[in-house]
Amino acid sequence: MQLRLRPSLPVILALALGLGLLSAPAKAKKKRASAAAVRSDQAPDVVTYGQREDVMRFGAELAERRGLDVAWVQAALAQSRYVPTVARLIMPPPAGTAKNWNAYRARFVEPVRLRAGLAFWRANEAWLRLAEERYGVPPEIVVGIVGVETIYGQQMGSFRIIDALATLSFDFPSGRRDRSGFFRDELESHLVLCRQAGVDPQSWRGSYAGAVGMPQFMPSSILAHAVDFDGDGHVDLHGSTADVIGSVANFLAKAGWQRGLPTHYEVAVPVETSQRATLLGPDIVPLFSPEEFVELGALLPDAALALETSKLALIELQNGDAAPSYVAGTTNFYAITRYNWSSYYAMAVIALGEAVKKQL
Repeated sequence: MQLRLRPSLPVILALALGLGLLSAPAKAKKKRASAAAVRSDQAPDVVTYGQREDVMRFGAELAERRGLDVAWVQAALAQSRYVPTVARLIMPPPAGTAKNWNAYRARFVEPVRLRAGLAFWRANEAWLRLAEERYGVPPEIVVGIVGVETIYGQQMGSFRIIDALATLSFDFPSGRRDRSGFFRDELESHLVLCRQAGVDPQSWRGSYAGAVGMPQFMPSSILAHAVDFDGDGHVDLHGSTADVIGSVANFLAKAGWQRGLPTHYEVAVPVETSQRATLLGPDIVPLFSPEEFVELGALLPDAALALETSKLALIELQNGDAAPSYVAGTTNFYAITRYNWSSYYAMAVIALGEAVKKQL
């Protein structure tokens, strides 16, 4: 397949410079103007990837590696666009932004999500119970995740997945740890997934990071964890709540979820600063036994002291200028963070699910 592409402004400028058609002052002026320009997501010159040799080479290598038609892969990549908004949204919050668990919780445990969550639970109670029976994950955890992610399908994202992933694969912004390799893997998974499903790679839309559907699965997670829970012959994470519920529960089960184990316990943290620092060292990774918690000065309830199937992590949740909150997270708490590496996220999932359950 031969693609005919209109040269972009940078290409025309490069030709002009090479032919000496711009004077030195004009070159400098044009360079400054270009650098200062604020680019729109819809600007014509953001349609760049079909002109990039490195992108086409990536497509050829991907096609050979995954047994795909090279013309199909390169044509899909050639139509992908650089999206400035994606590059902006992937950046971390400004330095010095204080974390506040109470404020974070209030964003998710609020009337809109509670009403939608109750309706979702009631409409899908049979699927939620089946998922618990099969995977051991209770309904409130699945309900909490779908609610935090997309308000039960109300906000699934409007970015073309291939644009978001191409932007973060080939033009990952400077100023934070480079994760372009991760997004190239996800771009590859997206193309494999679309080929398997027989869908146009340009058609799927989702988050600025490339996540898809009600549960906001990344493409690699769809390939690895999504299930046809309603048995209709295909996985649908946009329209089938059964598939969404089964896929979320399957993801958590594969992440190490233990049937019947609480996600966390209350804890009184050590008074001694060094002992507290020792427990906080591994962050959200559960590495300490209940006995080690006690030896390091923490106080746990009897149920946690009797725990034999899980180690614990001391989870600190900052509250702005107020004192932090603490819990002792189990391996089930850690499993939720496999969905999103954040203790605040995991606690929001738990809090929303519990709040919806109380309304039943």
